Amino acid sequence: MLTTLAMLMTLTATNTAIVRGGQEVDVELVLAVDTSRSMDTEEARIQREGYVSALKHKEFIDAVRNGLTGRIAISYFEWAGDVVQGSVIDWQIIENEQDAIAFANKVEARPVEMQRRTSISAAIVQGATMLVSNSYHGLRQVIDVSGDGPNNSGNPVTPARDKAVEAGIVINGLAIMLRPSGTPGGLDQYYSDCVAGGPGSFVLPVHDIDDFGVAVRRKLVMEVSGIEPQPLIRRIADKPVKSDCMVGEKQWQDMFDR
Repeated sequence: MLTTLAMLMTLTATNTAIVRGGQEVDVELVLAVDTSRSMDTEEARIQREGYVSALKHKEFIDAVRNGLTGRIAISYFEWAGDVVQGSVIDWQIIENEQDAIAFANKVEARPVEMQRRTSISAAIVQGATMLVSNSYHGLRQVIDVSGDGPNNSGNPVTPARDKAVEAGIVINGLAIMLRPSGTPGGLDQYYSDCVAGGPGSFVLPVHDIDDFGVAVRRKLVMEVSGIEPQPLIRRIADKPVKSDCMVGEKQWQDMFDR
């Protein structure tokens, strides 16, 4: 059976041929939203409201309008141990307030479906597949991944991340850190080392549920505008040990070995 990573490699090889001649946009943006059961229903609701509010916000709409072409292509899906069936909201052009509200309303209308496990690799492969197979020609291609834990299901996350980056895709992360995830160094460090990638990629942490809406809006504005965050300046002696990108898989296996 063809693995999801092999499928991504095949799509990557034909990426250029697919997008040539498509409508030009400033960015092709995929929102990949975690709905695993490690979040409670209240957190999932706040997360959903954060995306809906951010998509309707004037700051986001102004960022779209101020781009080189003044429009973006956007899509959405939810994931847990795999991509949630029926959660994909297909590509839509946003170039004005009405477009943004229409897309936000589609997101808001979706039922919140919580599922088991966490497969960031499946989310990356789904997002990359949607990017390389659509009919748009974006100046940038971005997967926006939000999540509250490390990869613990499906393929390892780093090969999926690396293949997507090789295809010219940028992956940014929103690390939801409302409760401990068991990742040494913190989930934001794990996302920085194992999930995010590509030129100008970044990770934003969320430590308080009340900050979620602002964090999502800030993230979307940066992705639409192509603004790169200020680099973190560290002394070499203070550089933390690189995250174990298999920590989630090891945690899950430990549960069965006890």
